Amino acid sequence: MISEHENLPVQAVLAFFPDGLLDKLAAVRREVGGEIYLVGGAVRDLLLGKSPGDLDLLVAGQPKRWSERLRQLTGGACVELGREEETFRIVTPQNVVIDFSSFRLGAVCIEEDLSRRDLTVNALAAPLHDFLYDQSLAALPVLDPTGGLNDLEQGRIRVVAEQSLIDDPLRLLRVFRFAASLGFAIEPETLEHVRQHCPLINKVSKERVAYELDAIMATNRAHSAFFGLRNCGLLWEILPELRAGVGMAQPASHHLDVFEHCLETLRQMELILADLNRHFSDRSPVMAAYLAEVPKRTVQVKWAALLHDIGKPVCFGINAEKDGRITFHNHDLRGASLFTGISRQLRRSKEDTEATARLIAWHMRPFFLANDQRQDKLTLKACLRLIKTVGEHLPGLFLLAMADALAGKGEASPEAIEQEVSGLFTLLFDIERNHVAPVQAAPPLITGNDLITELNLVPGPLFRIILDKIEEAQMERAVSSREEALALAKAVAAKPAC
Repeated sequence: MISEHENLPVQAVLAFFPDGLLDKLAAVRREVGGEIYLVGGAVRDLLLGKSPGDLDLLVAGQPKRWSERLRQLTGGACVELGREEETFRIVTPQNVVIDFSSFRLGAVCIEEDLSRRDLTVNALAAPLHDFLYDQSLAALPVLDPTGGLNDLEQGRIRVVAEQSLIDDPLRLLRVFRFAASLGFAIEPETLEHVRQHCPLINKVSKERVAYELDAIMATNRAHSAFFGLRNCGLLWEILPELRAGVGMAQPASHHLDVFEHCLETLRQMELILADLNRHFSDRSPVMAAYLAEVPKRTVQVKWAALLHDIGKPVCFGINAEKDGRITFHNHDLRGASLFTGISRQLRRSKEDTEATARLIAWHMRPFFLANDQRQDKLTLKACLRLIKTVGEHLPGLFLLAMADALAGKGEASPEAIEQEVSGLFTLLFDIERNHVAPVQAAPPLITGNDLITELNLVPGPLFRIILDKIEEAQMERAVSSREEALALAKAVAAKPAC
């Protein structure tokens, strides 16, 4: 994993820095002076053979002068990120992002600064001040005062010090984010420190918490991270609504309580996303295209998986007329409402909130259709209505349905439910392509103006009802001409309002 523990390969560093940037940094240093280091995640990722996402530079004094002068040389923009620790961000015209900072928390040297960071694998630095003028060096030394190189080698997440969690409680969550993103194990002592200081997370701004949670969901190990968050108690501080599902029994179609089922649904979602062909072989390209349409689409569907049944505890009931059967009537709609509240508290974007809330609100629909299909009662009308309701999120809804089905393996669960869900998606996709898309792409048979001129109707809410009925009839192929559309419009208009 790491070939030379003490050194950073020069070729990797040169490939990381955009063309000309090292020369511009050298020019700035001639003017400003002082030491400059590549620090943190960039060093870690280069050692792991990965392409770093951030270019973090630490200078021993005057970061404002460094950043302003580099901004002038690159023609980019500069913004101040933090006043107390003097952090500045430059964005070049080529969209290269460079962060400058100074020694943190009163540190007077690089070793002291690194010893005040969060995790040992992030407390690494490589000096650049000589390298800027002599890039023929074979390697750059890596400064490692906290043992981060050994932790990288061992695949271990360890806090630099317990006090670092107290200084910035967001680090309680970052422990799990980096474990998930790197695929590392968390050191037991670090886990114990997190367990002891869990309540401190409530002092952190919701936006920062939401960023870390989304970063966890963006990895392919979110289930493992949330499993760990549950075990140490941090999950109950961040998402206390989930705790109500612990120990809550479910109908015989489930083998887990409500909370464990939600956690298992997230695990199954990650397995599905890792191999779309396994359950959606006929339509895996459709699923892949849906996931690629929006940058955070995968995060959206994974949030839906974890929280799809969050409404069950508030909808729990017992049906005495059916041998005490457990019920959760309308838990899908209540769950969507609860999720929306949680997401707004976390200051998540409107787009992300609405996409996930819709999936939660609709997540029972595929099972209702599957039940009808099992009884030979499935109609084209029912399929069309779901397609029109769900729209672009049809693939996401069936990804969620598949994960939900795989996570519910009680004795009363339908034996071939996975095949039913997969087959139903294929059916609905074909209906959308053959019945819905052609109608929506063609000019309407009649318009609101026709309702006024031909039927002498007054514009109002009835117009939308009539035009929707005509469109649905077209999709069912019950109407295909202007005359038929007008006849249907007249019949709908003649019906008394309910």
